[in-house]
Amino acid sequence: MAIRYLYHTEVENTAGLVGRVQTVTGDGLDVMTSGPLSTTAGTNPEQLLAAAFATCLNATIEAEEKRRQIPHKSIVRVGVDMAPDHEGFQFFVHAQVKIPQVNEQEALDILAIAEKRCPVSKLLAGSSNVDISLVDVFDLQ
Repeated sequence: MAIRYLYHTEVENTAGLVGRVQTVTGDGLDVMTSGPLSTTAGTNPEQLLAAAFATCLNATIEAEEKRRQIPHKSIVRVGVDMAPDHEGFQFFVHAQVKIPQVNEQEALDILAIAEKRCPVSKLLAGSSNVDISLVDVFDLQ
């Protein structure tokens, strides 16, 4: 069965870490990039990964809140840590989710559904470097 794509984008980086990324599909994304340990202005891969995951997971939670006819009040905060490993570097991704307008069990149910439906969550699933938790207070430090 052929996959029916709903959206396609292409992003290109020609300069490496310090430079820029931009869409080549005309979507208007044009972002200066830099390393997380650099003083040069620009976003970095860690921030882009965190932004993608936080946005995708919260949008998926929002869809489930809407399906349940409850107001959208969830907040997703994602921390990304970079650490050396034996072949270079690796990321550790920590997502914390608040769904304050429902009880804990319903929040856990909503989060479980969102984890299964969110495309970024699916992409990261199975990695021991990724965790997602329901929280009352953010504590990513």
